[in-house]
Amino acid sequence: MDLQDQTIKALLDRGVAIPAPHSIEIDPEIDIENISASGVVIHAGCKIFGRSTFIGKNAVIGYQGPVTIDSCQVGPGVRLESGFFSKAVFLNHAKAGANSHFREGTILEEHAVTGHGVGLKQTILFPFVALGSLINFCDCLMAGGTGPKDHSEVGSGFIHFNYSPNQDKATPSLFGDVPRGVMLREKPVFLGGQGGAVGPLSVTFGNVTAAGTICRKDETGTGKLIVEQALKGGSMPYTSGVYLNIRRIVANNINYIANLIALMRWYEYVRVMFTDPVNFPEALVSGAMEKLEAGVTERIRQFERLCDNMPRSIAIYKNKKGDSALASLVYQKEEFYEKKDVLVELLHYLLKNEGGDESIRDDFLRSMEPVLYDHDREYIKVMQAIDYHDAANGTVWLRSVVDNVVDRAGDVLPSFELMGRSGEPEA
Repeated sequence: MDLQDQTIKALLDRGVAIPAPHSIEIDPEIDIENISASGVVIHAGCKIFGRSTFIGKNAVIGYQGPVTIDSCQVGPGVRLESGFFSKAVFLNHAKAGANSHFREGTILEEHAVTGHGVGLKQTILFPFVALGSLINFCDCLMAGGTGPKDHSEVGSGFIHFNYSPNQDKATPSLFGDVPRGVMLREKPVFLGGQGGAVGPLSVTFGNVTAAGTICRKDETGTGKLIVEQALKGGSMPYTSGVYLNIRRIVANNINYIANLIALMRWYEYVRVMFTDPVNFPEALVSGAMEKLEAGVTERIRQFERLCDNMPRSIAIYKNKKGDSALASLVYQKEEFYEKKDVLVELLHYLLKNEGGDESIRDDFLRSMEPVLYDHDREYIKVMQAIDYHDAANGTVWLRSVVDNVVDRAGDVLPSFELMGRSGEPEA
């Protein structure tokens, strides 16, 4: 009996349900203690790799077709119907439909669900967020909604355009935000089917994009129906690499990074309070934090590549505009490029060290403790039960994380006038 057969036998002996054991492939490096013996089902044709892989109780893998799992953390009650999943985290009762393709940095929080044929990478879906079918939604964070009947949603056939004609991927988009979104009290965001969004973009809570709309502009208000007309047909002169809107691109990237750092602090100080060996294993929290750190690192890497495009952009812009070139725009690009190393070092430092207002954080954590035990440490129930004032306090803490990151970056790039909401809007 080879190592793989021994591993499969050990899983069967633990009580893992494997209806067709000779049809599956299990990496011998898998730690079988990380595969729950309670209610887990691994259907025919599945492949499971990676020593860090964790599968919690009552998870169902591959009911609709073969599944490949590589270094993922799969929480209790999760269903992965079919497809490829690598370096992703699925919190309790999340569901991925058939023919999914989820790559590194993806986190589906509690009860988040996707339909068939969905592609995700560096994507974070907050609790109850629902994606339809045939969707490409990479490099996004989506929050909003209060429960299973009131949630943010992306309609079928939606695309987040995350690669620009300038040949960069500094294109992350924020639908909702972290400081308010984690409290599960905000109005949902709805992105209509057969539509799209051109990153980097920021759309706040309570907004709807009409079916078929390609959203190209930030929406900082609420209660809006966003309808963008299709571009006029024909052809027109176009030169890639000009970056006429470099301030907005930089502002949205820094704001996105700041929100990811705030979410890391949320997991570090709040999510860890809910860990339980059976119902919310520590592997899920550590896996999510690992993905968040990698996500910030990826965003900084793409930010560096954007910086490196600036000398060429300046030359193209001056050649195109001649004497009408705006000195302020040229100066912003020069400053961005010259401050690249300082900015990158700062962002890496803030990733590890920015914690926001500690006194407000500690007050919020203390207020959570009685609610935590009154609701059996079930995350959704606790968040829905927290007093309005205490939830607002938690938002103020996380907002201070975001503001501090934005303000510190603004100090490095003064011509961009980047300020958190305690000053002026970032974009």
